[in-house]
Amino acid sequence: MGGPHGGPFLLFHVLCFLLTLSEVGSQNSKACALRCPPNSSCVNGTACRCAPGFISFSGEIFTDPLESCDDINECGPPSQVDCGSSADCQNTEGGYYCTCSPGYEPVSGAMIFRNESENTCRDVDECSSGQHQCHNSTVCVNTVSSYTCHCRQGWEPKPGLKDKQKDTICKEISFPAWTAPPGIKSRSLSAFFERVQKMSRDFKPAMAKKSMQDLVGSVDDLLKNSGDLESLDQSSKHVTVTHLLSGLEQILRTLAKAMPKGSFTYRSLDNTELSLVVQEQGKGNVTVGQSHARMLLDWAVAAAAEESGPTVVGILSSQNMKKLLANASLKLDLEKLKETYKSPVRGAKVTLLSAVSSVFLSNTNTEKLDSNVSFAFALHEQPELKPRQELICAFWKKDSNGNGSWATTGCWKMGRGNGSITCQCSHLSSFAILMAHYDVEDLKLALITKVGLALSLACLLLCILTFLLVRPIQGSRTTVHLHLCICLFVGSAIFLAGIENEGGEVGTRCRLVAVLLHYCFLAAFCWMSLEGVELYFLVVRVFQGQGLRKLWLCLIGYGVPLIIVGISAGAYSKGYGREKFCWLNFEGGFLWSFVGPVTFIVLGNAIIFVITVWKLTQKFSEINPDIKKLKKARVLTITAIAQLFVLGCTWVFGLLLFDPESWVLSYIFSILNCLQGFFLFVLYCLLNKKVREEYRKWACMVAGNKYSEFATTTSGSGSSHNQTQALRPSESGM
Repeated sequence: MGGPHGGPFLLFHVLCFLLTLSEVGSQNSKACALRCPPNSSCVNGTACRCAPGFISFSGEIFTDPLESCDDINECGPPSQVDCGSSADCQNTEGGYYCTCSPGYEPVSGAMIFRNESENTCRDVDECSSGQHQCHNSTVCVNTVSSYTCHCRQGWEPKPGLKDKQKDTICKEISFPAWTAPPGIKSRSLSAFFERVQKMSRDFKPAMAKKSMQDLVGSVDDLLKNSGDLESLDQSSKHVTVTHLLSGLEQILRTLAKAMPKGSFTYRSLDNTELSLVVQEQGKGNVTVGQSHARMLLDWAVAAAAEESGPTVVGILSSQNMKKLLANASLKLDLEKLKETYKSPVRGAKVTLLSAVSSVFLSNTNTEKLDSNVSFAFALHEQPELKPRQELICAFWKKDSNGNGSWATTGCWKMGRGNGSITCQCSHLSSFAILMAHYDVEDLKLALITKVGLALSLACLLLCILTFLLVRPIQGSRTTVHLHLCICLFVGSAIFLAGIENEGGEVGTRCRLVAVLLHYCFLAAFCWMSLEGVELYFLVVRVFQGQGLRKLWLCLIGYGVPLIIVGISAGAYSKGYGREKFCWLNFEGGFLWSFVGPVTFIVLGNAIIFVITVWKLTQKFSEINPDIKKLKKARVLTITAIAQLFVLGCTWVFGLLLFDPESWVLSYIFSILNCLQGFFLFVLYCLLNKKVREEYRKWACMVAGNKYSEFATTTSGSGSSHNQTQALRPSESGM
């Protein structure tokens, strides 16, 4: 069967088969070319394959004609490539490569590589290689992969720029401007600020340490040899202290930035101590201090916001500040103290027991700290606390007028031991330990005083009306009694209305009240002395003429105290008014402007009364004494002595009222002061028969009944009439 025609026939069939396959392949090729997207190749008539470095949504092979092949990011997460340290992966379309990170360069010289094994990257030192762009006022400091520009020691960034940046520009630290407080006239203060100006002109950052020592020494000289600062009024002293404390904080903070990093402590010859720490911003706590005070705070509190330079923490402690802080007021948490003492607290008298310690930090925003600061203050005295006394942690608070006062808000005492007091504060300022003696208002005593004085005023008013309206008792002694009651009435009314100085500041109102009280009570004692003079004329010089005329009585009674008060006010006007009461100041012996005249009057009256009693004894021993007249003189003497005793004893205790240490003395004065008017009313009105008769007559007129003079004067009317006729006008008030 394979005959000669078999070979050609077989060849023909093979050619036909190959031709058929060629046509089919041509058709498939045309179909793939139409269906597969870019970056892919045909797998068969229904599928495509993405090229290496690309992938579709369905994977490497896909059949959906709408899908596309997208680039694979070998560098993106999750990373499929490990270029090694200090190198970055760079993605390309369909691939990737590795390069050294900025600030690094390859040792091999090959700028691109594929994996960690080919990585030869190392840090570039821009500072030594000269590739940095730091300003010539800074120092280049190399960092990993970069560099920063630091201010030199004694230099600081220009305003608006930061330290340790690539664009940092610095300027030399200068001595801050500091001038005398406006409105304060003092030669010693002016001389101090002249020295400060000289320091400012001669200052060099390299001399920062010596400049701080010289500044502390100058402050010591100012406070130790204060000169005319002592003569300033209290407000001016406190303005000066406020200005000194705030200025010292600012200057020491600035000069400390020019110091080398580390700690520094200086103690002057006058025992003023300065301690500070300068270092880069750290973590945790830092302790700074010396023998006067120690401070513990967090570094985060000390660092200034948005400032990358060295952080400064310092504390300056001075004992000499006490001179200018004498009698400084204390602002109290009255509600808290009221709960403690179960009664209102009107104020406190404070005593400084420690050095005044001023804190300065790089951070100037210290009114509200993120964490509390702890202090330990050494006590220079170890007081034994009495009732209403307390040791408190206080700070010097500046007000809007440049003045200042002690305050306790935001500070509290933690404990006491080993001669020191531990405190915590939520803010920073100038601190000290004070012993406060609280002025706790006694509500019972206040009630007794107000009710008693009101009763006394009513009785004095009745006395005044009686002396003016009752004609049978008119005379020189009645004139004395009238003006005595007027002075006491006016003085008691002013005392009741204005004795308390609620604001704590001695102003014009308080000084005026003190002047009026001084005058009224001196006038009352002068009129009391005139009664002694009238008694002398009545008993000792009896039958030798009349007493002083009314004109002379008024000139002496009102003129003498006016002269005393005028001289006192002209010599030392600041002696009127105190922090708590509008009365005479105890300082400088000014109280003697009241005590001296009163003592003289009391002693003079006492001498007159001794002479009077002696004369009465002689007259009673005569052969034919006028018994009735002598008995009346004796009654006048006894009442005058009783009046002197009540008024004198009242003011012996009254001098202690304005600075009470014992509640017993306060109660005694209040009771005696309240009884003055009542005692005079009883003594000169109710015990006087003629006054009682006038009172009955007035009562009957008011009631509408007919008054019978016969019924009240039947017994001894004749003799009384004759005796009245025989008496001089000055005696008719008996």
